[in-house]
Amino acid sequence: MGILNLTGNSFFAGSRLLTAEGRLDEALFRARAERMLSEGADILDLGAVSTRPGAPDVSEEEEWRRLAPALHILREEFPSARISVDTTRSGIVRKVFDITGPFIVNDISAGEDDSMMIETAAGLHLTYVAMHKRGTPATMQSLAVYPEGVVTAVRDYFRRFADRADSSGLTDWILDPGFGFAKTVEQNYELLGSLSEFRDFGRPVLVGVSRKSMIYRPLGITPDGALAPTQVVHHMALEAGADILRVHDVAPASQTVALYRLASDPSAASLTAAMRN
Repeated sequence: MGILNLTGNSFFAGSRLLTAEGRLDEALFRARAERMLSEGADILDLGAVSTRPGAPDVSEEEEWRRLAPALHILREEFPSARISVDTTRSGIVRKVFDITGPFIVNDISAGEDDSMMIETAAGLHLTYVAMHKRGTPATMQSLAVYPEGVVTAVRDYFRRFADRADSSGLTDWILDPGFGFAKTVEQNYELLGSLSEFRDFGRPVLVGVSRKSMIYRPLGITPDGALAPTQVVHHMALEAGADILRVHDVAPASQTVALYRLASDPSAASLTAAMRN
């Protein structure tokens, strides 16, 4: 899942696609989408609201003003691309559906920020990503306290979500443990090491760790310098059972996935070498 940030303040500056005037840089967006698809992205994830700690809120009108031109470009120029939209608003979901038809809703609030979100996604028969978080971008870091343990807390959260999804008729959903959202560095790695415990939900598991603080802070670097260690953590996630990687850098992630698959199946490695020769 390749990240396309239609923002001017996302934590990784290299992912931002707005001009200094706050408008979508359509040429840059078009080029980045094309490159991601050519490098192996299965999904393009569009987000028009930054969720970095302390990020200001964005109105629904502004969110849509950023999203609409990007959606039209994708539908007209990349009609086969699978699209995901990172939003917490059911109104945005309905507007996106009117342009694109079926797409993936990527909701960092798992329906908690909009009481109509789950029902809207279910009614439109959309695939839905439910992520664990606490609080808002401004408050979440103060809420990283889990007396019962972070793994138990997140599992309990998804048990409750599964019940709500069932009662709402939402049948196609993806589980995202929410790395970096109201979790300390140590809690993030505890969660990563226990990722296999989420397999019993019977849902695909999405991992979004690309260039995040759980990677760059322990190393004393910045997001700009976190590409190589991000691939190490991606490999750890794959080994632990991740099904989807949400990434800023598609080519390196695709290479990581390819090598992981070859290491997991030596016969495939032999076949690949024979094909090359």
